[in-house]
Amino acid sequence: MRIALIGDLHYHEADQTLGNWVEARDAFYKNMLHHFLSSEADLYISLGDLTNLGTKRELQEVYEIIHSYERRFHHVLGNHDTYTQPKKEIQKQTGQACYYSITMEDFILVFLDTTREMDVKNWGGWLGEEQLNWFEEVVQMSGTKPMLVFAHHPVHVTTTGSDREKGSIDPSIDMWRILRQKKGTGIYFNGHTHVDSIMEQDGWTFIQLSACLDQHAYRIAEITGEEVRVQAVDIIDSTLTDQLPEIFTYMNHFRATPHARGKQQERECCVQLLGERLNEADLFEALEAELNEEDLQISADTRHGGDKAHV
Repeated sequence: MRIALIGDLHYHEADQTLGNWVEARDAFYKNMLHHFLSSEADLYISLGDLTNLGTKRELQEVYEIIHSYERRFHHVLGNHDTYTQPKKEIQKQTGQACYYSITMEDFILVFLDTTREMDVKNWGGWLGEEQLNWFEEVVQMSGTKPMLVFAHHPVHVTTTGSDREKGSIDPSIDMWRILRQKKGTGIYFNGHTHVDSIMEQDGWTFIQLSACLDQHAYRIAEITGEEVRVQAVDIIDSTLTDQLPEIFTYMNHFRATPHARGKQQERECCVQLLGERLNEADLFEALEAELNEEDLQISADTRHGGDKAHV
């Protein structure tokens, strides 16, 4: 199975009276998403901040591009995605629950919501008690099955930048109390700090992706019966680079990050699976069945949509 992952995209509204800005914005994001969604993968995942302010218009426009490729796309919420609308409204547009898991016979994928709600002043991460209890139960029930977790914010003091104020899930939340209960392989993917980073700690591998405006790349996580191999895919397209001066002239709430691109060991890795050996045929069959289940739709998973952020 192959999973394509993209870091912070920050698709933003552009003033329609500034034609050059609109053209640059459209050229960059349409080409960036084309490269990403045209790659060969079974799932396509945004690790949050898909949009810049989370407005209805931003979500509508970026999802029009995404839906045109007819891919199995999962959108982990980032802090920028939840700045201007309640999460229930965002769910109506995306058709996805805020947090959920996909459990297969030999594998489990977990999608977390680490965002606050409509809080522009605090871009740090948070999980409510309901979600934490749910996550702990998922970890405990997973046994030795390899687990891949997808979230926007890093766990505090793991990847580069996660030690900064508001650079991670709030330090007051003891994520390690839950993570240390995992038996077997655990891999945690995140964005937020806009810097490539890979860190191994206490049996977990933390993989952080930089922002797309800083580095034109995505990741492919290939899962076999014995390992998860994560590789960086650089996009060589002058169309992307040519649009940046115009975008950065007008775009708000984004600042280019120097040294966003990490060294090879901060962009690629191979994680050996410690749980039971995976049967790839069973994995594909289970994935197909699970993705067709109605409980991944918001209408069948409203209990997860009501988890409120705490300040």
